[in-house]
Amino acid sequence: MAAVTTVMRVQQLLLSRVEDTLKPYGLTFAAYEALRLLAFSRRGSLPMGKMGERLMVHPASVTNAITRLEHRGLVERRLSPDDRRVVLATITPDGRALVHEATEALNQASFGLPGLTGDQAAEITAGLRAVRVAAGDVTAGDGLPGDGGPGTQTAASTPSPR
Repeated sequence: MAAVTTVMRVQQLLLSRVEDTLKPYGLTFAAYEALRLLAFSRRGSLPMGKMGERLMVHPASVTNAITRLEHRGLVERRLSPDDRRVVLATITPDGRALVHEATEALNQASFGLPGLTGDQAAEITAGLRAVRVAAGDVTAGDGLPGDGGPGTQTAASTPSPR
């Protein structure tokens, strides 16, 4: 019970810190995640369904986030040239610039983890990843942060979208 209560409280604290950092940019964490995902993609665009899978959220959540970002001119929706049944979300130059600025601010704020070293953050990530693997949320060795694989990143090593 103590572990669960602690994790839940830490989640509240981190989300609050991250949201406070993103507020001047007019972004929620969900919107930031969507922009960051698109900025990391090779072409700056992804199918909406793939975004839901990668962000681990319901498709309706992706649709809502993309709609809000689209209204701000940060993302555009386009039909895939390869399969006209697929809708792609594509980051715009303004979206790239904003997510770059927001990422810099989050890095300055240590992504809500002030006072932790990179090693401490990696240790926490690895411990929580073990819970995710046990719950069947992710598989061991899939290259996600926390397993030491190719997707492992810290806030300080988060690459620029450019």
